[in-house]
Parts: sequence; structure tokens; C-alpha cells
Amino acid sequence: MQRSTTVNKLVLKSTFQFFARLMSLFTTEPSDESGMNTHLTVARQYLSALERGVGRDELATFFTDDVVQEEFPNRLVPNGATRDLNALLEGNERGKQIMARQYYNITNIVEASDLVVLEVQWSGTLAHAVGPLAAGDTMHARFAVFLEFRDGKISAQRNYDCFEPW
Repeated sequence: MQRSTTVNKLVLKSTFQFFARLMSLFTTEPSDESGMNTHLTVARQYLSALERGVGRDELATFFTDDVVQEEFPNRLVPNGATRDLNALLEGNERGKQIMARQYYNITNIVEASDLVVLEVQWSGTLAHAVGPLAAGDTMHARFAVFLEFRDGKISAQRNYDCFEPW
């Protein structure tokens, strides 16, 4: 039994290392002719802007006028939602009223052509009570965010948000 457990651990470790090397092929930051990073830089700046709680006008600069954001069903939005630019910006303003602060920690990145996929560990400290959580409590979630780009701006965003139980 001990030997098979050791063999299983070695196989699992080798498999993990193989996939980690494979994923590294897709997680480089491509540059344009000027040497500046493109879509991934914009994606990082976008999350940073959300953390800083920037205003509506500054946040709007990240998106095309016809952006569509889809938030798939989760604990806070049980039926999911589809938003245009105005609804996306309004939702962000409402969220800033509920959250005292929030943090986005990118744990994985995949970039291919005009698509950036981010795996994110999020935490947010509540400014007001939400359900059984009191003001000052911290919520945690894991997100997968798919950002499609056109002309250097986000033209589509799909969120798969998994909140930790509360």
C-alpha cells in the first residue's frame, strides 16, 4: 500500500509539472512594436482601477462603447446578468457603496490573440452588512474572468464568480 501511494504521488507530481510547463507557454506577455505590453497590461490596469475605486469616467476608458459583460449565476447574482456599458458602470458604482475596499490577486493568466483569461482570488471588506455578514467583515471569492479585446479596449467580459460560503 505504501509503495502504490508513493508511486501515485510521483505520477501526480510529474503530471502537475508537465501541465505547469505547458501552461507557461501560454502565459507570456506579448509586446507590440514599441515594446509595450498590450492586452494583459490593460487587464492588469483594469483590476487595479477596480481596487482603487476609480470613478465612472475613468473606468469607462477600459471598454468599447458596445461592451457586453456577462456575469454567470453566483451567490450574489443567482440568475446571472448581462450588462451593457451603462449597466456595467452603474453596477460598479453600487458595488463601491457596499464595499469599503477590495483586492484582486491574479493567480493565473492565459493570453491568446485578443483574449485574456484571468484566474483571480478576490477579497472585499464590507462597508455595509450583506445578509448575515456585518460591516467590516471580509468576503472571499475565486473568479475566472474572460476579457475579449478590440482596438486595445475590453469589448466583452465574462465572469464566473465562486464565492466562499458565508
